[in-house]
Amino acid sequence: MKSVAERLSDLRSEMAACGMDAYILCTNDFHGSEYVGEYFKTREYFSGFTGSAGTLVVLKDKSALWTDGRYFLQAENELHKTETVLMKQGMEGVPSIEDYLTKELSYDAVIGFDGRTVSAAFVERLEEAFDKKYTESTVSDTGGIKSNHKEHTVHFVYDKDVAGAAWEKRPALSAREVWMLSKQYTGEDSQHKLKRLREKMLSLGADTMVLTALDDIAWLLNLRGNDVECNPVFLSYLLIDMERARLYVNEAILSTEIKQYLSELHVEICPYDGIYADLQKSDLKKAVLIDETHANFMIRKSVPEGVRVISGENPVTLMKAVKNPVEIENIRKAHIKDGVAVTKFMYWLKKNVGYESITEISAAQKLEEFRMQQQGYLYPSFDPIMAYGSHGAIVHYSADKDSDVSLEARGLFLSDTGGHYLEGTTDITRTYVLGEVSEEEKRSFTLALCGHLRLAAAHFPYGVTGSNLDILARDMLWQQGLDYNHGTGHGVGYLLNVHEAPNSFRYRCAPNTNGVVFEEGMVTSDEPGFYADGKYGIRHENLLLCVKAEKTRYGQFMGFEHLTKVPFDKDGIDISLMSGRDIELLNAYHKDVYDSISPYLSPEEDKWLINATGPIVC
Repeated sequence: MKSVAERLSDLRSEMAACGMDAYILCTNDFHGSEYVGEYFKTREYFSGFTGSAGTLVVLKDKSALWTDGRYFLQAENELHKTETVLMKQGMEGVPSIEDYLTKELSYDAVIGFDGRTVSAAFVERLEEAFDKKYTESTVSDTGGIKSNHKEHTVHFVYDKDVAGAAWEKRPALSAREVWMLSKQYTGEDSQHKLKRLREKMLSLGADTMVLTALDDIAWLLNLRGNDVECNPVFLSYLLIDMERARLYVNEAILSTEIKQYLSELHVEICPYDGIYADLQKSDLKKAVLIDETHANFMIRKSVPEGVRVISGENPVTLMKAVKNPVEIENIRKAHIKDGVAVTKFMYWLKKNVGYESITEISAAQKLEEFRMQQQGYLYPSFDPIMAYGSHGAIVHYSADKDSDVSLEARGLFLSDTGGHYLEGTTDITRTYVLGEVSEEEKRSFTLALCGHLRLAAAHFPYGVTGSNLDILARDMLWQQGLDYNHGTGHGVGYLLNVHEAPNSFRYRCAPNTNGVVFEEGMVTSDEPGFYADGKYGIRHENLLLCVKAEKTRYGQFMGFEHLTKVPFDKDGIDISLMSGRDIELLNAYHKDVYDSISPYLSPEEDKWLINATGPIVC
C-alpha cells in the first residue's frame, strides 16, 4: 500500500495536469452526509486522518487539514509523520479555510474540487473571500479605481474528480438493498408527509424542491437502506413538484415491491446521476427550493438561469426532528431495550474486570452481544467508542488492533455507543469506575455529572433554543476554569442518523443550529464531559425528549424527559461537590431507571441494580 506521501504526490501530479494551484477534499459524499461510504473517503486516503469530520487542502508544496475539537488529539496522532499541518477549528489564531487560501494563493488562482462533494454555501464563502482580496488589492494599487473584476478572479474547476483519478483501487459506490419501514413505526404514511411538504413549499413560494440529504429522503419516503455504515440510508436524490416526484437512485437496489410502492406515491424512478441533467432542463418550474447549506455545488450550478432559487429553510429538517406520538412511544420502548442491554453490560464489566481478560475491543463486542439479545435490534448507530484511561481524552477515539489495550481494575473507562432498533435510535455514554481513581478524576466526574443533571432538569418558556440552555451543563466546569471542546448535545433521528439537525445544545453559534426553538417531540443528547490530555476522559450522555410542561400567564413552559435508562456509576461521585438539588435529581433518575428495567434482569443483576440505583443520602 502506498504511503500518504506517495498518495499526495499522485494527487499533485493530477492537479498539475489540470493546472490547479490548490485542491480541496472534504469529508462529504454527494449529499453532505456526516458519515460516508468507503467510496467517498478521499480526505482520509490522502491525509491518513480517519475522523468523521475534516477538510484537507492540498497546495503545490504544502497541505493542511481542518477539524473540530472532537478530533484534535486524534488528528495530531494520525498526522504526526506526514507533511500535513493540523488546523484546529475555532481556536485562537487558526485561520479559516477561506482565509488560508486567500493568503497562500493569488486572487486569480485555480482551485479544484469535486463539485458534488462541496456545498454551495462553502463555495460562496470562497468566492466572497477572494472578491475581498481582489478588491483590497485593486484599491491599493489604483488608489480606488477598480479594473475589470471578472478578468481577475479566482477560477474554480469543479467538474473533474482529480482525487478519484489519483486513487488507486478506489472502492465502488455502495449499492445495497432498500427496505420499507411500516406505519406502525413511522406513525405517518409517506403520502401525508409529501402533502405536508408541498403545502410548506407553496408557503415559501416554491413549486419545486431538490432534496439531497439522504436522511431527509429516507424519512420522507418511509424507506431505509444500508449504503452508509451505521446509517440506514441509501444513495439518492429527490426532485419534488406539486404533482409528482422523481427519485434518482440505482434501480438495482429497489425490489419489485418497493417499485410498486413508489409508483403508487407518484414517484418516478430515475438514474442516480441523472439529477444534474434534469435540473438543467427547461421543464423546471419558476422557483426551486434548495438547502444550499447541504446541497452540493454541482446541484446549484445545474439550475438554469431564469429559475429563482429559494435558499435557506429546508422544511423536511424540522418535520423530521419533531417526532410524532407513535414515534415517541416507540422510542421509549427502544430505550427500555437499550437500557437493559447496557445495564447488563455494566453489571458484567464491574463484576469481571480484573478477573478475566477484557480489552477495549472485546468490551465493545460484549456490549454488542447484549444488544443483539433485544428484539428489534438491527445494528450499531455508530462505531463504538470504548476508551480506557488516557484514550478517554481522545473524544472520538476508536480502538483498532494496534491501539487496543486491556482494562485493569483501576481508573476510568469511557463507553460511548448506540443502537438502531425498529423502534428508534439510541446513543449513550457512560464513564465506568473500574477501581481506584484519583480525587481529581472524581472531581471531574462529578462536575460533568451535575451539569448533565441540571441541563436535563431545565424548565423554560417556549421559544428557548439550545444556545440559551448550554450554560446549565458547563457552569460548574466554567466556575473552575474548565471546559470541554465539543457541543453539549445533538438531535437524534428515528432509525436514521444518530446526529440529526436542527436541534442542539451548544454555546458557540453555528448556522442552522442554535436559532432553532425546542419543540415538543424533539430528541436531543445531553453529554457534557471533561478531558485531561494523556490521562483520562469523562462524558455522561443521555437522550432527552422535549415535552410540554404547564401553561401560565407567561406562556407555555417546556422541559425534558430522560429517555435513556442506565445508571450512572456512583463510584465516581464526590458527594461534597453536589448540591441538595443535584442529589435529588440523581436519586429521582436512578429510581426511574430501576422501575423501568429491573423486570427484565436476572435475580443477580436485579440485586446489583438495587445498590447501583440506591439513593444517595446527604
